[in-house]
Amino acid sequence: MKKKNHLIILIAIIFASCGQAPRQAEQANELLPEEQAFLDNLASLCGQSFHGEETYMQEGRESWAHLDFVMHVTVCEEDRVHIPFHLSDDTSRTWMFFNEDGRLRFRHDHSYPDGTPHAQTLYGGYADGNGTAFAQHFPKDEYSRELLQGHFGRVWHVILDEAMTTFSYRLLYDGVIVFQADFDLTNPL
Repeated sequence: MKKKNHLIILIAIIFASCGQAPRQAEQANELLPEEQAFLDNLASLCGQSFHGEETYMQEGRESWAHLDFVMHVTVCEEDRVHIPFHLSDDTSRTWMFFNEDGRLRFRHDHSYPDGTPHAQTLYGGYADGNGTAFAQHFPKDEYSRELLQGHFGRVWHVILDEAMTTFSYRLLYDGVIVFQADFDLTNPL
C-alpha cells in the first residue's frame, strides 16, 4: 500500500511539473471544463465575420498594419471551431481549434487558393491546462517544433475578453510578445 501511495504521489508530481492536471480515465475524450467552455465561446460567434488590426509587431519584424484583417467563424461543432483569417487578398490561413483525444488543440492551416497545403502548415500546440473559458495558451507541440526550426519557446495566446467584445491572437517567443492582432466582436460584418 505504501508503494502504491508513493506511485500516486510521483504521478501527481510529474503532471504538476508539466503544468497539467491528470485527466480521469472515464473522461479521456472530454476536454477540461474550461477548455470546452472556451470552445463554446468561440462557437457562439458562428457565422459571423469581424474586422481586426495589428496592435503590436516586434521591432524588426515585417508589419502587417497596412493590411485588412478579417476573421470568419465558419465551422462550429461541439468538438471543433475553424476561423479563416484573411489579410487583404491573402486567404491562405485558417485557425483550427478542436478536441483531439480529450485535449484542446490549436493549429494553423495554411493552403494555396487551389487547396494545396503550404510546406509549413498545421503547426500549433495543445492547451497548457491552465486556461479559462476566455483565454487559452498553446505552447508549440512536437510536430511544430520539428516543422518550425528555432524559436523553441513559441506560445500562442488566444483571448476573448469576458464581455465578448474583443478576440485577441498573440504570438510569444520565450515569453516575449512578438505579434498581436485584435478583432472587434461588437460590430460583425
